[in-house]
This record gives sequence, C-alpha cells and structure tokens, in this order.
Amino acid sequence: MYFSVGKNTAGQDSWWLYANNNEMVAWAGETFASAYNAQRAAAAFKAAASSARYDIYQDSGGNWRWRAWRSSDRVASSGESFSSKGAAEKAADNVRRNAGSATL
Repeated sequence: MYFSVGKNTAGQDSWWLYANNNEMVAWAGETFASAYNAQRAAAAFKAAASSARYDIYQDSGGNWRWRAWRSSDRVASSGESFSSKGAAEKAADNVRRNAGSATL
C-alpha cells in the first residue's frame, strides 16, 4: 500500500491510500488548507490506522462502506462501496492491518 497526497479534481489538497494494484482503498474524507496539512493528516492516519475504530454502514444507495474514527474525529473513508457488509468489513480490516506499513 502507499499514500498519495495531492489535489483533488476541485484543486483542494487531500490524501488517498492505494493498494499495490493501484486501486484506491481509502481517502481522507476531507480536504485540507495546504499540501503540508494533508501530508500531516496522512502520516497521522498511517500511525493510528491499527488502533482506529472502524464503522461499517450502509449508504443512501444501499451499498456498504466503512469509515475510520479516532476519538470523535473521522479520519478516513472507504475508497469504494461494497455490495455486502462482509466485503466492507474485509476491506476495513485490510486497511487496519496494512496502512501502518504503507509508504508515504
């Protein structure tokens, strides 16, 4: 896995986490005032991914997603939606286990 920090399509800074097959598996869930702040947020998620609380939920379209929380702050969201709760749980577990060793 690896993190990418850059600008989204609206030109705002954020971060994304990609699997080794270049598929996006997570994103910050927000934008930041600068690339520096986005980099710091990615580093903070990397350091705390294994201890974050992961919430599996159904979105308004009926698909399943996950989001990670540290304290009361959301720190990451799933990069895609899943057709089953089990698939979303598996994806969240993958991020929990591997984001800490991702390159930044």
